[in-house]
Amino acid sequence: MFRTPSRLFRIFAIAEAVTWTLLITGLILRATMDLSMATLIGGSIHGFVFLCYGATAILVAKNNRWTPWPVVVAVGSAIIPYLTVPAEIWLHRTGRLAGDWRRDAGEDPRDHAWHDRLLRFFLVRPVLLGGLGAVAVAAVFTVLLVIGPPGGRA
Repeated sequence: MFRTPSRLFRIFAIAEAVTWTLLITGLILRATMDLSMATLIGGSIHGFVFLCYGATAILVAKNNRWTPWPVVVAVGSAIIPYLTVPAEIWLHRTGRLAGDWRRDAGEDPRDHAWHDRLLRFFLVRPVLLGGLGAVAVAAVFTVLLVIGPPGGRA
């Protein structure tokens, strides 16, 4: 399913955009029908997928050796509704999503850096990478739930 960085990134970019719809629908239902539960559900799903998208953007950026600007565009695009899809299209068109996962060291001297070796360690163990990623995202999500929603509680 996630055989390439491009495929993984595209799935989460689309999922992030879809969850914006859930959040906006929840906000409309809360404002028009006094259904605050809709915002809680839509907001929670969106928040979790938002964090997953951000983690995916950082993983793909590291794998594909992006400069800082594309990372800022990719992660920042999640803040504006539906912008992750045009950002994904731009990243794809500019070749930043091209290539496979860097599971093996190449001729590039950067491949010998500790963080590149760590990346390859996890890339050859995708179940471990996915599990640790899910735990990390869940931990951040839990901390954010404890802190409270943006704007505070009503």
